[in-house]
Amino acid sequence: MVRSRLFIAAFLAGCITGCTSSSPEWQARLDSFVQHEMEAKGIPGIAVTLVDDEGLTWSRGYSADNGEISESTVYRVASVSKLFTAMSVMQLVEQGVLDWDRPITDYAPGFKPDNPFGTPITLRQLVTHRSGLVREPPVGNYFDDSEPGLEATVNSLNATTLVLPPETATKYSNAAVSVAGFVIEQVTGMRFEEYVQTALIDKLGMESTSFSAREDLRERLGAGYMWRHDTSVLTDAPVFELGIGPAANLYTTTDDLGQLIRMLLAISGGEHPDILSSAALKEMWTPQWASSEQTQGFGLGFYVSRHAGELVVGHAGVMYGYATRVWLLPERRVGAAVVSNVDATNPVVDRVARYAIDLILANREGAKLPDAVHAAKVDSARARALDGVYQADDHATIALIERNGALLADYGAERFDVRVLDDHMIIDGRLGYDRLRFSVRGDTLDTGKGLLVRQKRTRPPASPEAFQELIGEYGWDHNVLYVYEDQGQLHVLIEWFFRYPLEALGRDVYRLPTSGLYMHETLTFVRNARGQVIEANLAGIPFARRDASPGQGTTFRIMPQKPIDELRATAAAAHPPSESGPVRAPDLVDITTLDPTIRLDIRYATSDNFMGAPFYQTAKAFLQRPAAEALVQASQALATHGFGLIVYDGYRPWRVTKMFWDATPDSLRLFVADPSRGSRHNRGCAVDLGLYELETGAIAEMPSGYDEFTGRAFPDYPGGTSRSRYHRELLRDAMEEAGFTVYEAEWWHFDYKDWRHYPIINESFKDL
Repeated sequence: MVRSRLFIAAFLAGCITGCTSSSPEWQARLDSFVQHEMEAKGIPGIAVTLVDDEGLTWSRGYSADNGEISESTVYRVASVSKLFTAMSVMQLVEQGVLDWDRPITDYAPGFKPDNPFGTPITLRQLVTHRSGLVREPPVGNYFDDSEPGLEATVNSLNATTLVLPPETATKYSNAAVSVAGFVIEQVTGMRFEEYVQTALIDKLGMESTSFSAREDLRERLGAGYMWRHDTSVLTDAPVFELGIGPAANLYTTTDDLGQLIRMLLAISGGEHPDILSSAALKEMWTPQWASSEQTQGFGLGFYVSRHAGELVVGHAGVMYGYATRVWLLPERRVGAAVVSNVDATNPVVDRVARYAIDLILANREGAKLPDAVHAAKVDSARARALDGVYQADDHATIALIERNGALLADYGAERFDVRVLDDHMIIDGRLGYDRLRFSVRGDTLDTGKGLLVRQKRTRPPASPEAFQELIGEYGWDHNVLYVYEDQGQLHVLIEWFFRYPLEALGRDVYRLPTSGLYMHETLTFVRNARGQVIEANLAGIPFARRDASPGQGTTFRIMPQKPIDELRATAAAAHPPSESGPVRAPDLVDITTLDPTIRLDIRYATSDNFMGAPFYQTAKAFLQRPAAEALVQASQALATHGFGLIVYDGYRPWRVTKMFWDATPDSLRLFVADPSRGSRHNRGCAVDLGLYELETGAIAEMPSGYDEFTGRAFPDYPGGTSRSRYHRELLRDAMEEAGFTVYEAEWWHFDYKDWRHYPIINESFKDL
């Protein structure tokens, strides 16, 4: 679903110290900031709870669709779960049941991952991410929707090998924290969920919080949404229980997270020693391996950092459909909990949390309230002018990409939105804020740390032959692993947003980089008896190969929902929708009469198309004259790069559009036009096309075939080869410069800018 208009549904649950019955200025500023962030970043809902030393004081829910987002809405807060697991371990340590520094095998003798380093793993290393374990277990991992139990999840780690020696480096691991939860089960004789509920959650007074998917909580679960770069559509997030429950399965509300903050403040002041001692909490809030100069890092479960010089403790959470931040400033006796209902938007919730904290502290002290900082969208003309690849002498690279009037940056392992702030451009979007700041001088980017110069666009070499059988999609619908080639090196895109180069260790065996989500881990391609690649195995996690597309050179086909003759008869008896308003008189022209270098491959005049039947009487392509002239402009521009245009379709009679719609299953109708509204093809203002090499006549490689109804057809599909993506970008740039826009689901489909001014036409080619 696409979200556009912004409405606010606010629910006031209390008031920060010193405010009156009417909303004070700090609240109005926070409201404005959250609304701006939601609208700018396309987020349907955000919930905020703020706490000071008098307890839970203020909560508000914001919704872009007038939905009921409130302080009592339930969310899945993912890695915030780790705080509860670590606190439960600390309770047992204080009781003398557990010891942070004894080997795990003293409590769970069956836990036996291969440890070639000899150093045993301890509880302390598990919750500080210093164990050297893989990030995810083979069973019950973040991708696994089979909902295995905790024991099966932990036992699966026995088939893995430690990636790093324990205690030598920080390697974030959901598997490790899950083992800590399993240890709790072993020493208490209770299921992890039951123990934590009775020993901690209930004592904290968190009535709407549980590691179990209780019916009352599932009924109040707020809608969560997924997104990715190759489509603007938000989709419903999947809901299933992860095997890594102690690391990720917590259900709660922002009000209950506020109660957690209030209780932590109380415990740190010496209250509630039956839960934890203040000394124990202080230890948990201390980076466990920090040097005297280091001020941030993982404590025991908590992440410890600084904000404006003040100690900050808490944790973030990333779950399908949700992003969470819990922040506590112990010395200032204030905290915030913020949840967004869009996956991976943690930089946004972090900004909301920081600004909220700054506002309430300034309000408390009677100081000037801080102004919100908002970057502006880059002007569309400026974005197009900046589009290109910039490189420094040390080969550091930033790619700036214009997309639908906005500017994006491929920087490091991710793709970010770019906006203007004062005289600089900064990263500011769903995935990051101010991680890159630069100014532009002609063809040079100045990052303050070095200069990057725009590179001349050149066609990449063909992808190595050995990569062809590995490139593709693997895994689940809810979390696809993409294997692709870029500049002669194999890469992966994992968890929708994170891209990493692969280092070859041998045939079919590759290693991920020494940084990132899966640092140091190994990706192995598995083949069947016939030598075909059927799986990409990431440190024990099997990503099955997906049959997402036809073979190279094979035409995509559907099974029509009705016989072709019946579709023809129905369409012939139907009439196009009526329209009102002034329109231009049609002036359809055969495009090859304007530019003989334009080749035709009119698939719908043959049976070589997705329906397997001919629909046109003649293999010609027509467009309204201004659109045809603009197409010639694009053709001439492409000729300077050595390419010509090959056209697959232009003007399409309305009745053919109706046949396509009636024949296509609902799940694939994204790729065909709705006849009740008419198609831009019906107006003579849309063209389907690709590229061919002028010198050889060969058709240029693209990430998908023409009329392939799969995600590979999306204009921003991230997979394939660097050469195929280069061709796709070259075509898009030329067409957009000529006044066309690409359809968001088909790299080959371009609409001319004036399509609204022309009527829907239903004439046969022979009548033109």
